[in-house]
Amino acid sequence: MTGLIALIKRELHALWRSPWQLALVSYIPILSILCLWWLFSAGLPRQLPVAIVDHDNSQLSRMLGRKLQANPVISPQSFVDLSSAVTAMKQAEVYGIIVFPYELKRDLVTGHSPTIDIRYNSQFLLVGKLLSSQIQMTLGAGLLEVAGGKLLLQGVPESKVSVNLSPVKSQTTALFNRNNNYVGFLVPPVLVALWQLLAMLIFSNSLSRELTCEGGLVPGTGVWSRVLAKVVLFTPILLMHGGFILALLYLYLGLPAAGSLALLMLAQFVMLLAVWLLVLLVFFIMRDSARIVSFGTAMFAPAFAFMGITFPVHEMPLVAQWWRLIMPSSHYVDSHVSIISYGAPWQTIALQLTSYWVFLLIIPVLVLLSRRLERASPSCENIA
Repeated sequence: MTGLIALIKRELHALWRSPWQLALVSYIPILSILCLWWLFSAGLPRQLPVAIVDHDNSQLSRMLGRKLQANPVISPQSFVDLSSAVTAMKQAEVYGIIVFPYELKRDLVTGHSPTIDIRYNSQFLLVGKLLSSQIQMTLGAGLLEVAGGKLLLQGVPESKVSVNLSPVKSQTTALFNRNNNYVGFLVPPVLVALWQLLAMLIFSNSLSRELTCEGGLVPGTGVWSRVLAKVVLFTPILLMHGGFILALLYLYLGLPAAGSLALLMLAQFVMLLAVWLLVLLVFFIMRDSARIVSFGTAMFAPAFAFMGITFPVHEMPLVAQWWRLIMPSSHYVDSHVSIISYGAPWQTIALQLTSYWVFLLIIPVLVLLSRRLERASPSCENIA
């Protein structure tokens, strides 16, 4: 116990002497979390520019334009021809294009089926999906008014017009995130991905201090005693940052949380242990500070894409689903959604946490690699 306390003091002393490491465990996570939240703080995109190409120039097309203008998500911009509108979308000046065809009103009145050309940039996945739904909903409502007027002119009683236009009415009620707030939808997994990346950097930097320039361990106490001291020191620090994320989102901002935040802290703790195991594996294999950080960054940086938040997991390629299994944040986000959205009890979360069993397979590999590393003879000065 005395030896462990001495090693922890050694880690604290090294932390105090390293400005970069000290920044990583103090203000950089706080600033990064607040900046990412600020980027999504609007909650829902507003006034997205959309090109309007009106070949009809009729009362109907102008009425549909006014309907689009009234939609808070859409900001219509007039273009003379389709080619200039396409150029503007390629240059990201507009996110979508709506083309009203020539003689739109006449074709509707005479019973034909004119085509309103709607295009959007699907490279912006969420923006494209939002614009597509809002444009179709707005134009549909405007065209229903025209169809209703036509039925009245044909002698259909006013009481039956709505039934003829929409014989079956549907209502969509969101069970979760009812206001379609992007803060509640995107920010938690984005912050978890950032938190995981910071944890990797902090632990990698600390481990790199133990290496000589030849890739051997600095002589001294056994490797596992030093690893334990790092885990004991940095786990509470990272959990404080994880708790700050939860407090910001679900206490300060008041986002709905159906379950217990204490269970989320437990899930974060288990996730951190899995991150430590992965970083140790990379450390023992690479044995080079630059390569450890580079490989760790390449592995953890795309973590958000594998969480299944913006793209369903079962539709991912098989290799991507396998890669997802070695990403601790992917396991955590399942518990996060269960607790926040469904209010899952501790029994359910305990069962979900068993998905981390795959990381236990790393432990025997680490034991073998650590023995080889301890036998490596340091031949130059410590680069810490």
